[in-house]
Amino acid sequence: MLGLEMVVVLGVALVVCGALARRYPIAPAILLVLVGVLIGFAPRLREAQLPPEVVLLVFLPVLLYWESLTTSLREIRNNLRVVVLTSTVLVFATAAAVASVAHALGLAWGAAWVLGAALAPTDATAVGVLARRLPRRTVTVLRAESLVNDGTALVIYGLAVGVTIGEEHLTTLHVSGLLVLAYGGGLLAGALVGLLSWQLRRRMHDPMLENIAMLVTPFAAFLLAESVDASGVLAVVACGLFISQVTPRITNAVTRQTSVPFWTVTTTVLSSALFVLVGLQAHTAFRGLSSVSFLRALLDILLITAVVIGVRWVWLYTTPYVIRVLDRRPAQRQRRIGARQRTVSGVAGFRGAVSLAAVLAVPQTLDSGAPFPDRDLIVVITSGVIVLSLVQALALPRVVRFARLPPDDSVAEEQRYAELFITDVAIGSIPDTAAELGIDERVVARVRTEIEKRRQVLAAEGAEDDPMIRHDDQYASLHLALLARKREALLELRDEKRIDDIVLRRIQARLDIDEVRFSRADPAADE
Repeated sequence: MLGLEMVVVLGVALVVCGALARRYPIAPAILLVLVGVLIGFAPRLREAQLPPEVVLLVFLPVLLYWESLTTSLREIRNNLRVVVLTSTVLVFATAAAVASVAHALGLAWGAAWVLGAALAPTDATAVGVLARRLPRRTVTVLRAESLVNDGTALVIYGLAVGVTIGEEHLTTLHVSGLLVLAYGGGLLAGALVGLLSWQLRRRMHDPMLENIAMLVTPFAAFLLAESVDASGVLAVVACGLFISQVTPRITNAVTRQTSVPFWTVTTTVLSSALFVLVGLQAHTAFRGLSSVSFLRALLDILLITAVVIGVRWVWLYTTPYVIRVLDRRPAQRQRRIGARQRTVSGVAGFRGAVSLAAVLAVPQTLDSGAPFPDRDLIVVITSGVIVLSLVQALALPRVVRFARLPPDDSVAEEQRYAELFITDVAIGSIPDTAAELGIDERVVARVRTEIEKRRQVLAAEGAEDDPMIRHDDQYASLHLALLARKREALLELRDEKRIDDIVLRRIQARLDIDEVRFSRADPAADE
């Protein structure tokens, strides 16, 4: 029954934290971490622990795949240099700085590097959840960094663990080979699985089967990469980015209508469960600490957190100026970000599930049979740093105001441009298309009128006093009201047993599509 109890607790926590986050300016992730800490005080619930393999092999592929599918490949290309540097050089610099400080605090070098590698990468889930309201370029760079840097960090982590337990020998050639295998093998595995998924799905016409194939894809990419000791994380990211470019041409509306809600709910539940797990593991780690005192562990957490955050801030306020000296192209000058604006990226360096899963996967003993040095302290420090890094989200709104980020209307502008463009294409193609299909002239006139009306509304968008906008709002409001009457009549037929529940659901699904369509045009729909 413990598993069922945890499901209920997680469900209630997700609903309550979401409701509180809407009422108060607190990120749901922070509240969920607090819930995890509180769960640790319940002796029975405290027993619920997810093996690190579940996080790495089940949670991570799904979350990374969805993040890859929903990010902007164009923005990644435009900011590729920044993404590559932060996901490689910054990761190594962070790991080295943390390892040096941890060694100075008394940890053996092997354990110190394990700690540094675990804390080096930012977390894609935390960044996606906590920084989604930032401007598009900032969010894309943060998400791309967190999607790629796991591969670098896990290579360093694997080396550190292997050297410590006696399985690996550290040489320049060996490290270089592992990095090439991790990146090259991961990218190749992701591309191969992406190509296979694309070819299979383009031949499918059943939305259910296509969604199942979509669900299997990230696990297949992760498995293929890991089977050759490459980076499963990079494989999932590469596969997701490739699929995001090809699927719009092969998927139909029905598939998208079913897949997007499914993935949205699934990733929300999984990411929320991970935040609760972070809080629960932090509580459990402190309870199981035996190698040092509680006060010593707390001081270590504060110091390591300062190092993790400090390295990121130093990076943000040094490398841009080096790049400016080396690259003086006009295009580069146009993309420069001011010192104030970089504070947002500094605060948004959240740590999360990957760091937690990494330290929990540290073996208990060495090859010699001796205990892994300072393992309990490593887990405690990592849990504490994750929690403190997430707490930074409380300051994010104020930092954004301080940064004075310019208003980012680029997405809305591009959307309006695209809608006008495709509407003009549709209007221009009406005569030829109608002739090909043999459509009656009265039908053609009706369709032309509807599309031209839609174009006038798009052209007038943003002008609240425009008669066309006012007319469209009234048009949508009337349709929504009539849809409500239809629903009442439909339910009345069902209650009087004049139609079956199956009929009700089929008609209700069509009414739902109309309601969504008109709600988007209704100004009150988003309130």
